[in-house]
Amino acid sequence: MDEVDIEIVADPELESPVLVEGLPGVGHVGKLVAEHLLEEKESELVRRVYSEYLPPQVSVEDDGTTELVCIELYALTLDEQDVLVLTGDYQAQDNAGHYRLTNAFLDTAEEFGVEKIFALGGVPTGELIEEYAVLGAATSTEFVDELEDAGVEFREDEPAGGIVGTSGLLLGMGGRRGFDAACLMGETSGYLVDPKSAQSVLEVLQDTLGFEVDFGSLEDRAEEMEEVVGKIEEMEAQQTAVASDDDLRYIG
Repeated sequence: MDEVDIEIVADPELESPVLVEGLPGVGHVGKLVAEHLLEEKESELVRRVYSEYLPPQVSVEDDGTTELVCIELYALTLDEQDVLVLTGDYQAQDNAGHYRLTNAFLDTAEEFGVEKIFALGGVPTGELIEEYAVLGAATSTEFVDELEDAGVEFREDEPAGGIVGTSGLLLGMGGRRGFDAACLMGETSGYLVDPKSAQSVLEVLQDTLGFEVDFGSLEDRAEEMEEVVGKIEEMEAQQTAVASDDDLRYIG
């Protein structure tokens, strides 16, 4: 197999599509958004991207058959906006792979006439969050202004250390190739899969592209995660209480 092998599944005619990237990352925020769009809207698989830079494994389907690990692109329409959704279960395993795969993604985007890219992800806070903000970065001041109008926050020196992986390279390499690109990053603790953060990012994307989507399944997943967080907090409180009792016995 070549370093990057792109399988053409379908070639629909799309009108001024945007590319939305949602691969695994902090809190699985971007991937959750991508999965939700594919669940809620009718879509068509158009490309499979295989690569030796992805993990050397196959997935096992419900019927027992196997599929070599790949990254997929789907075409769908959000109201009147054509969209390519880039998603999968893995990212590249090393730096060279990130560059080569991102270059292949951008080549495919050019083939479909994409001019604007939205990379989606999470930015870790290290603590549980009550009010979710969406941070942004973009390749032009015009794009920054557009996203600020949609409620995106642009904070000096955040995220600390910059944006890594496919999301960062879509901006860096995409900008050099003439794409308007932005990264929307939902604040998340970084400890757990975060549907609430994904919803905050999806709301910004919805306002920016002008479409509507039901949030019901994301809200259900958020409630499930809240139960998990509640149990974790309860366990931490019990451990703190036990530690305090032990301290008192020692002192006494």
